[in-house]
Amino acid sequence: MQRAASKKHPPARSIGEVPAVAALAAHAKALDALDRTLRQCLPDPLRRQCCLADLRAGRLVFLASSPAWAAKLRFHQATLLAEARKIAGTPIGKFAVKVAPLPPVPPEQIRRRPLSCAAAEHLRTAAHSVADPELRAAYLRLASLAE
Repeated sequence: MQRAASKKHPPARSIGEVPAVAALAAHAKALDALDRTLRQCLPDPLRRQCCLADLRAGRLVFLASSPAWAAKLRFHQATLLAEARKIAGTPIGKFAVKVAPLPPVPPEQIRRRPLSCAAAEHLRTAAHSVADPELRAAYLRLASLAE
């Protein structure tokens, strides 16, 4: 028995070309960029204990790793809302913090502070005072990483 005439299917496309997936990916990239910018407004210890979870319908939602960090984050609510309004260009009037484990930061996103010139000079001095040639070479390699 012959199959009924099959419907023509559109050509296969990658998952990134599906409009719904592309919109979701664009939203995630925008949230990531906004997260990085907004957390720069926070003091360093707090910056590492929270992250932006969502921005939708005028509501900014952050995640904090504990209730204590959530309370500290609320003290910065006005600053975060003002900065988010400026960046997003939309009215944002609500702020929420939820306590949840933070997603892990991929290693390539961790920014390490560069080695200062003073630290490099101390490493060179230490290298010249060490008798072990392997240790001396390791100190000099480290010193070469200075700005």
